[in-house]
Amino acid sequence: MQINVTRELAALVRLTIAELRARYAEVFGEPTTTGNRTWLAWRIQVLAEGDLSQRARSRAAELARDADIRRIPPKGSTAIAGPVHTGTVTKEASDARLPPPGSVITRAYKGATIHVKVLTTGFGYDARTFPSLSAVAEAVTGTHGNGFHFFKLNKAGAA
Repeated sequence: MQINVTRELAALVRLTIAELRARYAEVFGEPTTTGNRTWLAWRIQVLAEGDLSQRARSRAAELARDADIRRIPPKGSTAIAGPVHTGTVTKEASDARLPPPGSVITRAYKGATIHVKVLTTGFGYDARTFPSLSAVAEAVTGTHGNGFHFFKLNKAGAA
């Protein structure tokens, strides 16, 4: 299938979301629920010109593993990112509020007792490993919050 990429990309701007989804199904032979024009434009370009090489995909995966990923960027921040947090808890780098690796942090929440094991690579809860106590607190409550506050570890040595 020969595609004129320039013409196809220009046509996407004029389409409604419903038309965009129909065009996607026509080009790729499968339905979509997205209305993201940029993503569809990328897929059309990949179809016409080819995808990333395996080497490029491997390098992108390597960079993503090393990236300091945030869910929400700071508002108005122009600061350069600091060192990458790997989620590893070590004696030298650990917070004084944390008990040593191997300890279990316990918290009663809504009639259930939450047990979180402090690991050298993060925190173990519900057969999963989390990079931070805040991530564990979010998994438990369903809302983002401070993990030290949720587990009542706000003061140094409180464990």
